[in-house]
Amino acid sequence: MSEPAKRLRRLPRTALLWSAGAVLLLALPFYLDRFWLQAGLFAMAAAIGAIGLNLLTGATGQLSMGHAFFLAVGAYGYCVFAGDSAGTLTGLGLPSWLAAVLAVALAGVAGGLFSPISGRLQGAYLGIATLALIFIGQHVLFNAHDLTGGFNGRDVPPLSLFGITFDESELLVAAVPFGSAEKLWYVALIAVAGCALFARGVLRGRPGRAMNAIRDHRIAAGVIGVPVARYRAGVFVLSSMYAGLAGVLLALVFQRTVPEYFGMILSLEYLAMIVIGGLGSVAGAVVGAVFVSLLPQLLTRYSDALPLVSAPGTGGVAPGEASRYLYGAAVVAVVLFLPGGLVRPALRRKTTTPEE
Repeated sequence: MSEPAKRLRRLPRTALLWSAGAVLLLALPFYLDRFWLQAGLFAMAAAIGAIGLNLLTGATGQLSMGHAFFLAVGAYGYCVFAGDSAGTLTGLGLPSWLAAVLAVALAGVAGGLFSPISGRLQGAYLGIATLALIFIGQHVLFNAHDLTGGFNGRDVPPLSLFGITFDESELLVAAVPFGSAEKLWYVALIAVAGCALFARGVLRGRPGRAMNAIRDHRIAAGVIGVPVARYRAGVFVLSSMYAGLAGVLLALVFQRTVPEYFGMILSLEYLAMIVIGGLGSVAGAVVGAVFVSLLPQLLTRYSDALPLVSAPGTGGVAPGEASRYLYGAAVVAVVLFLPGGLVRPALRRKTTTPEE
């Protein structure tokens, strides 16, 4: 056997799987059509937001019902910072990359303003307090016409980075025309990978141990010297910034923001993501986000071939309703039969099976 083959054989199986997965994800824009690329972009945006919520709820034990509010702050913040003033709409006309950074920072500031409350409340009380953010956000989005465009929303300026504009103008790569979805795919991949690695580092380090201690027994964590209020407030800000980045990416994919999207149902969907995937796990957040975000799109795509599911407006069960029934049933099934989420069996097998 040659030396390169021996070296390859000595690599852990997990490293080979990760390498193969990375190559596959990098190659997908060359082969998939627009529907699947957009579905993947929605899933990646949802994964970023779900990772942030899992840091807050899964790792620290803080129930948040207002995650959609911070997604809206990120999405509309980007539109205001990057957009130009036109008619009644207000825009600052900043470079789009700077607008994206400022939108994420704005979501963090919004989380910081709420953090004194999140640092002192817990359980259902914190959930009810964060639920108020949804009602406040919806009122502002529908009525602050100069900033949000009101009920009809506002257009999203395309992202420009390193001389590349991520719009519908075609860019030839290896004789394959790249539109906005293809170009945004790689931006989303980098964002998801960066967010996942950062969250993984947080959870595996000293902050992660402190967060888990607060989740498991808040009083005992305080006794051993963990600054409980400071950690709870800091994680809330970090989770808000993750949501802000997810909101920016969603806005770039949608190309238009509408207030109705950022409602209570979106917050409930994010809670379903982390419960189905696995609380306190970065991989669980990603798996749950893919499941919950792709399900309604797949049902819409194949509604003609599925029983009891019909196209929207035709009188049967709409794909969106059917998807909520299914992932609602998935939440119940996971809670009853798989408390650790969908990734728990894989994590358990990884810890019990020695690496080759």
